[in-house]
Amino acid sequence: MFHRRPVELVPDERTLPGHTERWFPLAEHHRVLDAPLVTDEAPEGYEVAYFGLGCFWGAEEMFWQTPGVWSTSVGYQGGTTPHPSYEEVCSGQTNHTEAVRVVFDPSTVSYADLVKRFFEVHDPTQGMRQGNDVGTQYRSALYYTSPEQEAVARDLTDRYAAELARRGLGEITTEIREAPTYYYAEQDHQQYLDRVPHGYRCHANTGVPFPTGA
Repeated sequence: MFHRRPVELVPDERTLPGHTERWFPLAEHHRVLDAPLVTDEAPEGYEVAYFGLGCFWGAEEMFWQTPGVWSTSVGYQGGTTPHPSYEEVCSGQTNHTEAVRVVFDPSTVSYADLVKRFFEVHDPTQGMRQGNDVGTQYRSALYYTSPEQEAVARDLTDRYAAELARRGLGEITTEIREAPTYYYAEQDHQQYLDRVPHGYRCHANTGVPFPTGA
């Protein structure tokens, strides 16, 4: 299965107008984890982080399987079109990437642990693609929600970049910035691989583990 979309972001003034509000219902609870699916804020003591690493079906699965993760959802982030549909994002005219919202307990799994896992399970050097999936919606992204997360994200990116360079691999193209507005994806995409266990997964990776001691 191959997905090929536009590989360049469009000027903001040319992005689609989108919708004034979310126009579809979502389930109250996560299909796998015993937690709400839609949350405005994390429970006390928990943190929220956002990751883009290609097709969000397999990306979400990886995170919900991680001990210490309380809830996950998939959505669209990094563009300008409000409340886009999947079809609009696929058109390449919204500038969004497919993203996973992760709510986690830092006493069990640290943000650093999640970032290291993020780098190991996809290829952050591919630009506007991930494996067979080509297009701006598949770009790699770390969207942080605090100054502390930003410091960790940038430090670990530098460390992993050095390890990739040492092995003769390409430069990291991951977009790192403060978390832009997150728009939930349609219900059919939430926890998709729990409903369709043999569904599509596409995650290239470099095969390079995060360096020991980093």
